Formats: sequence, structure tokens, C-alpha cells
Amino acid sequence: MNTKQKILYISQEITPYLRETPMGLLSKTIPQKVQEKGFEARAFMPKYGCINERRNQLHEVIRLSGINLVIDDADHPLIIKVATLQAAKMQVYFIDSDDYFQHHAVSDLEIREVPRDNDERIMFFTRGVMETVKKLRWEPAIVHCSGWVSALAPLYLKKAYADDPTIGNCPVVYSIYDDSFEGTLDPRFREKLLMDGFSKTDLKPLGDKPVDAIALNKLAILHADGIIQGSENIPQELIDYAASLGKPFLPYQGEAADFDAAPTVAFYQSLLPEK
Repeated sequence: MNTKQKILYISQEITPYLRETPMGLLSKTIPQKVQEKGFEARAFMPKYGCINERRNQLHEVIRLSGINLVIDDADHPLIIKVATLQAAKMQVYFIDSDDYFQHHAVSDLEIREVPRDNDERIMFFTRGVMETVKKLRWEPAIVHCSGWVSALAPLYLKKAYADDPTIGNCPVVYSIYDDSFEGTLDPRFREKLLMDGFSKTDLKPLGDKPVDAIALNKLAILHADGIIQGSENIPQELIDYAASLGKPFLPYQGEAADFDAAPTVAFYQSLLPEK
């Protein structure tokens, strides 16, 4: 019987599926190093159009695909693909959609090429992850979210999926990076979340103005159990907000090349309920 504690990683980007970035490298290195400490890890990321499926040996998982996710009263079929990240010996699942991700080579990520859809894109990504983990019946002890594309996951886990036996009671960690988006999300973003069953109290950090990156990160911080500083320089406003809420906070631990998993594992353990 496998008794390893499971860690679910929900990541904006993972190297080598995309060009190397500090976030992408850490999103590969952290699970790899954590697994070396005796944990079992799986990861999810968006299936951006620039990911080469043949080179990276992605294949569709038919039994996990086919769910329709309703966003803003419209149906969007969910497509799930998977690959094995050999360096980390970890399965990586890709959330795909004909509506939100391109199926031809593009020069940049859809989050930058087609930013007008980002609000629905991150809603679809988050719900796609939740529904897939439920189908897999893979029960994580910790969920670790990285980057603003994953910023809705703490909200959904704590509110929409709170009673789910697979993922409902997991401590959630959110890593803040200096990668961000320009401008604001669709003006109806808050309305679309309310249509998804959330209350105005749940969405309080979003305020009444169009949602920018600071507000989106604050929403993640509010609903997360612990915060990790993923980049050396992140907005002080977010650090102060986490402190004002009394959230456990792990300072920046350095780049992927120098990453030591021990502090992160200790941080995870500090959030788990005592046996």
C-alpha cells in the first residue's frame, strides 16, 4: 500500500514544456525535490498552444475528457492530456480547451496573446483541475498553487469544493511570483464568479473596480492557508496583506538551481492537521 503523502501542484507554467523562466524552473524543481523527501507529486498546467505535443509526448486521456464546464452560461468541453516529466518522475496533466487555448503554433502564451479571455480562461483552468482530480480519486494532503493563472484555485477549493471528499479539506499554499498581467480582467469577471455560486463576501478583495493583478493575488491570499514568496521581488502590498490576515509566510528561497526542499516541506507540514 502506498502511504506517501500526496502533493498536488497547480502551476501557471512548467519547464521544459515552455521556455525557461524562473517560475517554470521552480515549478519543475520543487516537486522533484519534494518527491526526493518521500512525497508523491502530480502537477497540472494549461495546455498552451505553443506546447509541442509530439516532442513532449502528450496524449489525450479519453476517460478524463468530455466534461462540459459552464462559464457565463456557456458550455465549454474539457480536454485532458498527460505527459511524464522524466526529470521529476512525475505525471503532468494539461487542461485543454478549443475555446481558450490555441491548437496551432503561436509565438507567445494565450494569457498574453489573447488577454481579453483571461478571466474565463483561469476559471476554466481551475475548474478543469478540480473536476479531473475528482475523477482520478487522487487525494492530496497539500495543494500548492503557483502564479496568477492558478489564483482562483484557493477560492474554489475552500468554497465550491469544500465538501468534496477528494480535495475538500486540503491545506492550500499559494506562491506569488513577480510575473503578472497588464491592465485589468474583463469588467464582468466578478459577475461571472457570482454566477458560479460565490458570495460577495468570498470575493471581497476584488473590490468594485475592474480586477487587476494585485486584487487577483489578494483573492488567492485570502483563501489560501499559507503563502510562499516565489520571486525575490514581489509587491510589498501583497506581503503586507498576507501579514494583516495572519497567513503563514515562507520568504523567498532562491532560484531553482539552489533550491533546498527542506524549508518548503517543513512549511507544508506546519499546515497539516496534527494526527
